[in-house]
Amino acid sequence: MLKSIIDAIYSLVGGRMSLEQLGAELDAKAAANPEKLDWRHSIVDLMKLTGQDSSLAARETLARELGYRGPFDGSAEMNIWLHKEVMQKLR
Repeated sequence: MLKSIIDAIYSLVGGRMSLEQLGAELDAKAAANPEKLDWRHSIVDLMKLTGQDSSLAARETLARELGYRGPFDGSAEMNIWLHKEVMQKLR
């Protein structure tokens, strides 16, 4: 699941680039999206921006893959942890 998210991000922005360039590209894609997607703070919005399934079931799968140890309930705690982990993997 993580690989598909990272691959989708790089596909969306046209390949690997510096974190600054990546952020600028994702900001531009988010600005062009009719939804107000806050990909910098929301795992759901990051997944939506990249065309990934952002359902609770998909986030649970991602959480298990990344080793989340809390409850798989879609809580703010889980989502914040997921966002942080995905952003760290992008680095």
